[in-house]
Amino acid sequence: MSTAPSPIIVDAARTRASLPFDRLIPALREAFTEGADVPLRHHHFMPQPDGSTATILIMPAWQRAFIGIKIVTIFPENGKRALPGLFSSYLLCDGETGQHIALIDGNEITSRRTAGIGALGADFLARKDATKLLVAGSGRIASLTADAFRAVRPIETVAVWNINEAGAARLVSDLRARGIDARVATDLERAVGEADIVSCATLAHKPIIKGEWLKPGVHLDLVGSFTPFMREADDEVFRRGRVWLDTYDALKESGELLDPIRDGVIAPDDIRGSLAELCKGERKGRTSDSEITVFKAVG
Repeated sequence: MSTAPSPIIVDAARTRASLPFDRLIPALREAFTEGADVPLRHHHFMPQPDGSTATILIMPAWQRAFIGIKIVTIFPENGKRALPGLFSSYLLCDGETGQHIALIDGNEITSRRTAGIGALGADFLARKDATKLLVAGSGRIASLTADAFRAVRPIETVAVWNINEAGAARLVSDLRARGIDARVATDLERAVGEADIVSCATLAHKPIIKGEWLKPGVHLDLVGSFTPFMREADDEVFRRGRVWLDTYDALKESGELLDPIRDGVIAPDDIRGSLAELCKGERKGRTSDSEITVFKAVG
């Protein structure tokens, strides 16, 4: 009996180099068009001594040729330790034999895929002339948002807000070093009101974006709420906006939707559609320059 070769280890640098947004976003569009078997992810919650809750996510998916399993650990208080709040690894397997082919840096896959999905959603839902981007957050995913959205819209200026202003300043410095016109936003309400696209990539448990701040025609990209206990937007956002999802699993997983549905603010039937339906041409995205669009992704 022959011994199967060990899986290839693909580190962060190699993963990053393999996933530029000009290639990744079209690949994501193709993947959502073709579809895959994606069961509901497994959530396991771990209360921490400091009162916070850590989360383990186990996320399998497969097509005929390949099986992929992503394992994610989320520790919201890691910012106090000068560590990222999220770590992950991705195991790629042969779909016919189950053989383990590669162990890939899941942090890079997660962050680049998440930013890419937001940009793909915006390609259907944001105004074609959107030039002003606001990024709420300054972590790994937030650091990629400008590059991702610039791949689909003519973004000219980027404002960055973070609850920790020093984090926003660091990201702005990095964006400027890459030739992007960026500034720190100290007044979140004002920054939201000025933006054409608002992208939130935070670990907030209480809403930071208020619907009354949203101007006609803005597109809101919500990344952060991927458990029932997390929210980035208040109820008024969902009253005013036309809501789209990356996957209908968001209705079962995200406090962003579970809370408004529970409270009767919106109903599941109010959801306009999913990213797969947009990619397949089964639903039409933005219908006017004045409508407020909301894209909720859970990854």
